[in-house]
Amino acid sequence: MLQGSCLCGAVRYEIRGGVGSSLHCHCVQCRKASGASFTTNASVAAEEFRFVEGESLVGQFESSPGQFRCFCTRCGSPLIKRIEAKPETLRLRLGTLDSDPETTPAAHIFLRSRAPWTVITDDLPQHE
Repeated sequence: MLQGSCLCGAVRYEIRGGVGSSLHCHCVQCRKASGASFTTNASVAAEEFRFVEGESLVGQFESSPGQFRCFCTRCGSPLIKRIEAKPETLRLRLGTLDSDPETTPAAHIFLRSRAPWTVITDDLPQHE
């Protein structure tokens, strides 16, 4: 079982299974939501994810039609993204995990909108 939390620790979650493939996302929305040059996200089965503490503190923002970025309303930590058209899957912000997901990112995506100061120094596949 994997465990995670927000920066202030008020929101805590568990994942009964593991996470799917992870990716470094350079899209503008991920950059803006995180305040970093990219985020590292992984797929999680919605049925295996649950908030164990602080669920009432989880807010959401509809960043695109039908796409909701969920975050801690106390500290602002981005936690998951829900997509109405794919309710069976969540996108987890791996930086909020307290456990080792035992996975490594498979690629960099949305490079066409990457931050101009970002220099990629690994050998992962890159997709515009």
